[in-house]
This record gives sequence, C-alpha cells and structure tokens, in this order.
Amino acid sequence: MIAAHKKVMVSPVIRLEENEESVPPWLIPLLKTSYFDHCKIHLNASKCECNMYCLDCMDDHALCSYCLLGHRDHHIVQIRRSSYHNVIRVSEISKLIDISYVQTYIINSAKIVFLNERPQQRPGKGVTNTCEICCRSLLDSFRFCSLGCKLNGMKEDLDLTFSLKHKTGRDYAMYSDYYNNDSQPMKKLRKLNIHKAINSSAEDFSGSNSSGISPGTPPIVSYRTSRRKGIPHRAPL
Repeated sequence: MIAAHKKVMVSPVIRLEENEESVPPWLIPLLKTSYFDHCKIHLNASKCECNMYCLDCMDDHALCSYCLLGHRDHHIVQIRRSSYHNVIRVSEISKLIDISYVQTYIINSAKIVFLNERPQQRPGKGVTNTCEICCRSLLDSFRFCSLGCKLNGMKEDLDLTFSLKHKTGRDYAMYSDYYNNDSQPMKKLRKLNIHKAINSSAEDFSGSNSSGISPGTPPIVSYRTSRRKGIPHRAPL
C-alpha cells in the first residue's frame, strides 16, 4: 500500500527583478518543487518516485523515470536526497549555473550541493564562518550553504550571479551551448541526459534510505575457473 502524500516544506525564495538576468528562469521552480513523492500518473508502476526535473518545461512538479518518455529532447536533472534534504551533484549542476560561494559536500564519493537552506540556530564551538542567510556552519571559503541561500543573498549583493555568461575562457566555452536552444550540441547533450537519468533511476534515493548518496554496486564477477581432473596415468616402468 502506498503511503499517504506528504507535503515537503521548502525554503521560500526571492524573485530578483533588478538582477533577473543572473538567474536562469528554471532555477526558482527547481528549488520550489516537491520531490520524492509517488507519481500520480504512474502510481501503479514500480519505482515511480519523482526525483527528476525538466529544465525546459519548468513545471511545478517533478518527474519519475516513466515520465521521461514525454521529454525526449528536454534537459533533465536528477535530484537526490541526503539526510532528508534535497541535493544535486556538482558534476551536473555546475555545467548549467555558477555555484561559486556555495559550500559543496562529499557524500559517498559524490560531490553535491544542497538545494535549499538548512537553518542552524546554534553554530558549533569554534565556528568562525556561517551561512549569510540561515546561519549554517560553513568552511571559511564559502558564504552560503545552498543554492537557495545564494539566491536570497543576491538581493543584497548584486555582484552575485548564477550565470555562466559572466565566466570567461574554457569554463564558459564548454557550456555556452546551453544558452542557445537551437544548437545541435545541446540537443545531443539533452538526449544524453535523458539516457543517463533513465539508467540511474534504478538507484534508491527514497527518504527511508536517506543516509547519503551511494554509487551503484558493481556486479560480482568470479574469475575462478573450475577444471575436472584428468585420468591419472602411472609412470612408465
């Protein structure tokens, strides 16, 4: 029996009118969307957890692996869960936006960033640096604990940006196709992301197994070969 639908509270985000060019249009819907509910369309299917988001459609709902058939040429990102908080892998999101000043974490060998704030009332002993928005303890080289906190921080600091257009050199050249919807390389990248999302959807990132992100377990391969003993022969006299 499927558990009752639970509403997941997400942090409020601020729409920045004077600095809107620095925020991609899909980012705020991505942060506000509720994830890891069971898909209402494919409710009777196995593994119908909604842990993906379409950056082209920018809807207010997440997708399950079965929904991807209707988004063949769209750019899909996968949301994962760590300690009951939504995260996304740095290797995936850093191709799309500038995540500088946001603290990254390594969980089971995967580098991730949190989507929304995680307020902390009392920083630990000896902590000298905290998130400018929610006071979460941070390493000294960071200002925000999540993408949502950086978004809120842009209200006060207009120099902050999520846009890769502000980058120069190799970093921008590598991902500049994302801002050109008609580019052939981008269409190939989108199709590649669809296939990756389908293949990785078998991994279990449900709330009941929320201790962290773990890569898929490799198959057990045995390299031992068994040989039948031959017929023994007596040594010649």
